[in-house]
Order: sequence, then C-alpha cells, then structure tokens
Amino acid sequence: MIRVSGVPVRRSGTSTPETRIMDGGDDGPVLELRVCALDHPDAVRLNDDIQAYYREVYGDGDVTVLVPEQFSAPRGRYLIGYDPGGAPVATGAWRPVDATDEDPVLRDGDAEIKRMYVVPAARGSGHARTLLAELERTAADAGRRRMILETGTAQPDAMSLYRACGYHPIGRFGTYRDDHHSRCFGKPLRE
Repeated sequence: MIRVSGVPVRRSGTSTPETRIMDGGDDGPVLELRVCALDHPDAVRLNDDIQAYYREVYGDGDVTVLVPEQFSAPRGRYLIGYDPGGAPVATGAWRPVDATDEDPVLRDGDAEIKRMYVVPAARGSGHARTLLAELERTAADAGRRRMILETGTAQPDAMSLYRACGYHPIGRFGTYRDDHHSRCFGKPLRE
C-alpha cells in the first residue's frame, strides 16, 4: 500500500514524484521517501555517516567520485527515507552507467546503486528493501535495463539483502574492480 502526502505519485502519464510514503502494512514500518539533491543537508549528513561506517569496516572511506548531476531526476535518482517523526533514516541512489571499453562488465542501460544505507537504529525495519524496490522502480521507469552495485566482504548483511532481492554476482567493475574484497551484483530490471 502506498499513501501519498499532498505530492503526486508517479503513475503513467503523471509528473515525477517528490515524495512517496511507503507503508509496510498493518504492522510494518512507514518510510517517507523524498527525492533530494546530493548536496541536501540530510544527504550530506547521511553521506558523512556512510563514510564513517566505511572507515570503520574497511579502514577508509569510499573514494568513488560522485557527480551530483548524475543523480538528478529524470537521469538518476537520490532518495532519502524519513521515519514517521521526520528523522532521516535511510538513503540510496542510482546513476546511469553504460558500456565502456575500460570496464567490460558494464552494459548499455545499466543503473548503478550508490550510497545505500540505513542508520543503525533503523536496521532490521525493512527500510532497505523498501528503498531498494523504489530505486529499482524509478530506474526501470527511466528506461534502465539492469541494476548493478558494488559492496564488499565486510558487509555480509548487505550481500544477503541483495541476494534475497534477486541480485546475482557479476564481475567486478568501477573504482574497486581490482580489490579482492569487492563484490558486485546485478539484477535485470526489464527483459
């Protein structure tokens, strides 16, 4: 069930959503998803949290270059999830990537997930699945054919989530393609 709070929800022929309120059912958690810019104050704070987490589990932050325009709708998407009290508790994004000579794993029509994160206090609530489903939906609506992502061996919960959501291992790509701790996954969005 999706409840909307005064902002249009994307349905065929309507405008791009700014807010979607995702309801986990009678007993499930509610997560308000907002389309935001990479430099939004909540995005900056959550990205700082992500980098601190990466330093904790990997010894260093993520050095992947993120260009804000790549995540701007309709080309890409950057989402922040808010709990019922209005606190930012989750974030995730996708950007378009296409085949390159340097990176044979990439295909035309790929969408790469970046900055997928749920704050520790909200983990186990289903927010990651809700966010992932919305990222997949918006990427498919934008004509992307496959969702890809990179995670690492220090994040077994993330790898379990992606597998449970239909992702399969693919070859390593991107900034960490030569890192033996890197694990990459993909999932078709359309056939």
